[in-house]
Amino acid sequence: MARSLRLDPILIQAVIAGSLSFAHLHDIADAAGQAGWKAWAYPISVDLLLVAAWRRMRTLRATDRPARAAWTWFVIALAASLGANVATAGLLDLHHVPATLRVLVAGWPALAFLGGTLLAHSSPADVPAPATAEPLPDSPADPAPPVTLDRTPAAPAPAAAPELPPAPTAPSVPAALVVHARKIADAHQAATGHPIDTATLRTRLGVPPALADAIADQLA
Repeated sequence: MARSLRLDPILIQAVIAGSLSFAHLHDIADAAGQAGWKAWAYPISVDLLLVAAWRRMRTLRATDRPARAAWTWFVIALAASLGANVATAGLLDLHHVPATLRVLVAGWPALAFLGGTLLAHSSPADVPAPATAEPLPDSPADPAPPVTLDRTPAAPAPAAAPELPPAPTAPSVPAALVVHARKIADAHQAATGHPIDTATLRTRLGVPPALADAIADQLA
C-alpha cells in the first residue's frame, strides 16, 4: 500500500515567504548595480546569516549562556531582508536607486562574512560554563581510633656469651719415641726404685712440656 503524501501548511507558507523574500533581495541587489550571479548571491547570503544567527541563539539559550551577539546579527539580517521587501513595494524607484542604498548593498558581503565568522567561532565550548560548587566529601561513618604511642623503654638485648677458645688437642706421639721413653723410664725406676716423673722425662728426652705429658700418658 502506497504511503500517502501529506503536505504541511506551515512548510508551504515558509516556502512561499522565502521565495518572495529571495526575489525582493535579488531585485534590490540588481537595481543597486549587482548584476548577473552576484544579484542571486545576495539573498542567499542574507538568509544564511539569518538562519545561522537563529540557530546560535537557540544553542546558547539551551545552555543558559548569553546570546546578545547572536541576537545582534539576527536583527541585522532581518533588517536587510525586511528592508528589501518594503523597498520593492513601490516606495523605491528601482531605476533610480539612491547612492546610500548602493553603498549598503556593496558593503553587505564584508558585513555578512564578519557576522558568519563570529557566529561560527563563538561555539558553546568557548564560553565558560557557570562554576558549580563541588560537593564536600562525606565524613566517614566510623572515625579511625586515636593512635597511642608506647613510651615504655625497650629491654636491652642480652649480651652474647664470650666464645671460649677451643680446647688444646694432645700432640701425636710417634711410636718409636714412646718405645725410647719407656726404656728411659724402666732404667730410671731400676736405678732409683721410683717411677720417672714428667719433668725428668721431659729433660731426658728434650721435648716440649705438652709432648712430655702425652708421652707420660702413654707410659702410664
